Order: sequence, then C-alpha cells, then structure tokens
Amino acid sequence: MKPTPSTPIRLLTHGTVAALALFIATPRAGAWDYDVHRVISQLALQTLPPDFPAFARTPDAEERVAFLSGEPDRWRNSPDLPLRHENSPDHFLDIEDLEPYALTPANLSPFRYEFVAVMAQARAARPADFQTPDPKRDTDRTRVLPGFLPWTLAESCARLKSAFSYRRALREGGTPEEIANAEANVICYMGVLSHFAGDAAQPLHTTRHYNGWVGPNPNGFTTNRTFHAWIDAGYLQKTGLDPAPLRTRLRQARIVPTTPTAAEPFRIFHGALAFVYDQHAQVEPLYQLEKSGFLTGDGEAGRRGLPLIQDQLVKAAQFLGDLWLTAWREAPPDVYLKGQLEKRRIATSPVTR
Repeated sequence: MKPTPSTPIRLLTHGTVAALALFIATPRAGAWDYDVHRVISQLALQTLPPDFPAFARTPDAEERVAFLSGEPDRWRNSPDLPLRHENSPDHFLDIEDLEPYALTPANLSPFRYEFVAVMAQARAARPADFQTPDPKRDTDRTRVLPGFLPWTLAESCARLKSAFSYRRALREGGTPEEIANAEANVICYMGVLSHFAGDAAQPLHTTRHYNGWVGPNPNGFTTNRTFHAWIDAGYLQKTGLDPAPLRTRLRQARIVPTTPTAAEPFRIFHGALAFVYDQHAQVEPLYQLEKSGFLTGDGEAGRRGLPLIQDQLVKAAQFLGDLWLTAWREAPPDVYLKGQLEKRRIATSPVTR
C-alpha cells in the first residue's frame, strides 16, 4: 500500500437545518462524500418492492439508513489503532495487488481468514516478491493488505439476513420491545451495508492507483494526491448532485442471481467480487477523463466526466437494493430462537388443571 497524505473530507448532517464540515485525517482517503453515500442509500430504497417490510420504509427509518450510510467512515476517524487495523481494509480491494499472490477471482477463498492465510504463506515462501512497508508509516499494520471489500460486503449482508431471521421469530413469539429492537438492528445493518456497496462502486477503491497513478505511467495519468478526494466530493460539489434523473434509471431490486461462477453457498461473496471487478474496469477511463480535462467541472468540457460518475452511483444503488432484497427474501428460520421463545412461553403460561 502506498502512503497517502491526509485529505479533508466534508461530512454533512442532514436535519431540518444546517451543515457541519468535519475534517478527518486518514492514511487512505475515504470513498464518496457523506452526501453521496446518503444519495446512494436513498436511491436504493426506491428500488425496493412494495412488499418489503414497511417498518424499514417509514421516513424515520429511511433517514436512519441514510445517516448510517456514513458510519463506517466515522469509524475511520478514530485514532485507535486496533479499530483502524480492522476497519480500514474493509473499504477497498486493490486488485493489482493480488497478482503477486497469484490470486484471481477463480481461486480467491470466500473465507476472509483463508484468504489471509494464503497471502501469509506466499509472503513467507517468496519474501523477495513483496515489499516490506516502513513500520513507522504502517502503525495500523495494513499496508501489506490488498483489502477485504468483497468479504466485507458478504459478511455485512449475512448480518442483515440474520437480523431479518430473528425479527421474524420475535414477531411470532417475542415482546413488542424485542420486536422493536430487532427492527432497529435491521435498519442499522441496512445502513452499514449501504456504505460498503457505495465504496465498491467507486473505481478508485478497486486499485492501487487510488489517489494518483503510481509506478510506471506510460499514459501520463495524473499523479496528483488529491485526485481521490476530488472524485469523492469536490467534482460533484462543483457540478451539483441531482438525484432526480438518477431515479428514472433504476429498476426494481431483484435477488442476487446464481451463476456458474457464483453458486451457493457463496453466491453473495462471488456476486460482490464480480461487482468490484466490474468497477475496476472504470479505473483507466476515469483517469483518461481527468487527463482530457473532462473532470474539472468548468464549462461544458469540464462536465463531460459527470455521466461516468452518475453511472457509478446508479450501479451502487442498484447493487445495494439487490443485496437488501436478497437478505430479506432469503433469511432462514431462526430455529434456535424459536425454540427458546417457545420454552419461555411454556414457562410463563398459567398452569391449568
């Protein structure tokens, strides 16, 4: 991983009034401004079918989902190194950095720690093939990691599926308070998953060239270390972000499909992996737009890069809606909890003679 200077990121709270600009310092720039993550979640909510649980579609719930779409970036604000070590790599996958490990979509394990073990074994067997970061610039011990974004997406979706499962069981045998808590958890997991789906659609979160081109540069792409922040926030702030035309491009959410390369029980992981690889294809076009002057935001020419950015927001919202719908529709019965609730019912029922 290449060091990145601190980049100011503007986070806006959306209440009835006011906006507060916060500036954070992270070793790697975040993906999308909070405003953009909000828009992605709001667009995704519009893709859900009418029979999606109504508790998640109230104005308060939708606002909570939108707010929580920024939560994983707030974790990145913390100076606590164990949290930074755990959280930072969840936001990206630098695909080029898989090559020294001879890893491809075909042989990547869907299990996070098997993936880590494969990398550790390769580094132990072929140390000369890998750079060792300066410990003084790697205090959170993440710079040797290519990132975990597809695993994070699959795990986050699984947490949401679990919440839908125990909510269903509690609706059959729980108290009103337990049901309310379960529904609050569903909203929480929907919001957190929203963040990572948005990250996956930011092409600069799929590449080692995440903040200016690094290494050999035959095309003369920018090496400016503010490029990431400009794509995340600056460009859309300058050109304006109107979600209305994006809504017209959305289809209704559908179940994440099974394909020959994305079969059960790891369909969500492979779907997430394929999504990340698809967005990686936009890395060089994004840099080419910058080189051509189409990402300045000035005049007609400077706005020519806007369609690519808008496409990525639509892709993120569509993918997120599909993940939410899949988690709800495929939530299995929580057999254990149902059994425990039945035992409680029996124990608290009046004795009849």
